[in-house]
Amino acid sequence: MWNFRAAQFMLPAIVVVLTACASQRAVPADHRAANPQKNAVGPGKPLVSEKSVPLRQPESPIRTVVHGDTLYSIAWETGRDYRELAKWNRIQPPYTIQPGQELRVIPPAAEKVTAVPAPAKPSANNTEVKKTDIKPSNSSKPGKLAVAPTPTPPVPKPAGVSADSSKTKNDTRTKAKAEPVKSQDSGKAGSGSWAWPADGQILKRYGESDSGKGLDIGGTRGQSVRATAGGRVVYQGSGLRGYGQLIIIKHSDEFLSAYAHNDRIYVKEGDVVKRGQKIADMGSTGTDRVKLHFEIRRQGVPTDPLNYLPKR
Repeated sequence: MWNFRAAQFMLPAIVVVLTACASQRAVPADHRAANPQKNAVGPGKPLVSEKSVPLRQPESPIRTVVHGDTLYSIAWETGRDYRELAKWNRIQPPYTIQPGQELRVIPPAAEKVTAVPAPAKPSANNTEVKKTDIKPSNSSKPGKLAVAPTPTPPVPKPAGVSADSSKTKNDTRTKAKAEPVKSQDSGKAGSGSWAWPADGQILKRYGESDSGKGLDIGGTRGQSVRATAGGRVVYQGSGLRGYGQLIIIKHSDEFLSAYAHNDRIYVKEGDVVKRGQKIADMGSTGTDRVKLHFEIRRQGVPTDPLNYLPKR
């Protein structure tokens, strides 16, 4: 009887609760997806970008040498200084490499610059010990004295030699030692030693596009391609994609130049060339028209050739 009466009192309450729930509007589970503007950071700026930016693929640290490669061509291909590649791979001059050899083309991860500690500065409390400053030491043995170091007697100068003449000789020796040793490379490129590699109209200048690492010079098939400066041919071949028949000349430890899309080649690797010497015929290998693509690289980095070539 008691349970029946309790049920009578609870039934109206249950009906009221169910009615209230039914009257409420359903909300989607992901309300942010239903109305992204309510979740914008500022007006018109969605919280999540609609366009994702692809991540750049990491550069492979190892390059396997294939037939026709040289250390210079791999350095040119990877945008490195050939001396860096030689250092990372412990390759000594004349930088000979073999097919199948694996070369590191990015800096070793463990390579760090070790700082050399500076010499300790003398403390202000340090004073010169004189003979009269001899005092008993703190040693447990009685009677032991701390003896000051004996000063080194001055070396007598030869007779007839004044202090001024000795100073002059020392200055001359120091000056001669400080002078830098000039490079003996016969192909060193310096001020006024560059020449135009070909005659013709400039089709594209340095930096005008993503591939604008040099100059594109238009011309006719068979037109002369000349060495821009004296040096040694360190690569001749077609192994670099996008360059066609390519010639690379080393002018010094600092400068290299390249001549791409050639037709007939008149030099080979190891040849020493002079400024203005004909090295190839202009062609269209690896490209869509007859032209010369010309680059100058300093320490492996492309530079604007117009900064070195004489004005026309």
